Amino acid sequence: MKREDLLHLLALQRTKGFGDIVAKKLIVHCGGAKAVLAEKKSSLQKINGIGTHTIRHLHDSIYLKQATEEIIWAAKNNVRLISFFDEDYPEQLKQCIDSPLVLFSVGNQHLKDRKCISIVGTRNMTSYGREMCEALIEKIAPYNPIIISGFAFGVDICAHKAALEHELQTIGVLAHGFDQIYPNIHKQFMAPMEKNGGFLSEFWKGDPPLREHFLKRNRIIAGLSQATIVIESAFKGGSLVTADIANSYNRDVFAFPGRTSDLFSKGCNTLIKNHKAAIITSADDLIRTLNWDTKSQKAVIQKQLFINLNPEEQQVYDFLLKQGKSILDTIALQNNFTIQKTVSILFNLELQSVVRPLPGKQYEAI
Repeated sequence: MKREDLLHLLALQRTKGFGDIVAKKLIVHCGGAKAVLAEKKSSLQKINGIGTHTIRHLHDSIYLKQATEEIIWAAKNNVRLISFFDEDYPEQLKQCIDSPLVLFSVGNQHLKDRKCISIVGTRNMTSYGREMCEALIEKIAPYNPIIISGFAFGVDICAHKAALEHELQTIGVLAHGFDQIYPNIHKQFMAPMEKNGGFLSEFWKGDPPLREHFLKRNRIIAGLSQATIVIESAFKGGSLVTADIANSYNRDVFAFPGRTSDLFSKGCNTLIKNHKAAIITSADDLIRTLNWDTKSQKAVIQKQLFINLNPEEQQVYDFLLKQGKSILDTIALQNNFTIQKTVSILFNLELQSVVRPLPGKQYEAI
């Protein structure tokens, strides 16, 4: 992405009162981040769901200045910036409506067309949890998955260390900027992880590891992955938040059960009891459910249509055929169309019986 485009995306990401969903909505409406910043507030207020309070800080000059400083700092410190519109933005995460506009990245990451799983759990890990985590990663290592976690105490660092031991790519999602590391004792694992994996964050330099930042980063952990596995958790905890988010993304969630009297199995047992996670007792359950043990992949043959689609209709149809279910805003963003244009294209595709609408403004190819 050009530096100017990245500059305006960063400014939007930093604008007080904005979130990723609102920012993407305005980008789709206006045709780009720079156009959003140049648009009159009176025009933006006419957009459904956009009020005076939301955009009151939109034209504050401080954000472009901060964005410029951030780009310079990142270049000096070998931190790569990946925008939502870049080809190397993680595909699984791109499907999530609230995914970050810009990710900060360090290391040697290769996520395209790879098996990605998240392993999360309590910071107060027991010997049972450690045994389950290490045995799981040892058994799935031949399938060469990418192990994603939060680089925190307990289950997180156990998962990262086990991945390193089996020479698997592993990625830590941080809840702060790259000018610091938390917890500090885990600095020793940064270099080996950066050789085969590394770190991702949406936070800028100077952003501290606040509680709300940890909760916010959990959506990235869930969004990056095909499945989330909860090793151990108390009745309340950040790993349960990650599981809930993964469920909202229609991703697979698994949990290891434990004795009803064990404090750090209560969360997992509750997830299973409430049908928010599938029970997992060994790696075989995961491998079977995710179809990793398929001996051969069937060739995917694109459906041949006996109708003529114009180039824009074909583009949207091909996108849905590849991605599966997708919401309206994401379809528009990924195909560089306005919402109005996308609605028109989808309507024409519906009339031709090649696309159908689903609840929640989702669509899928037939």
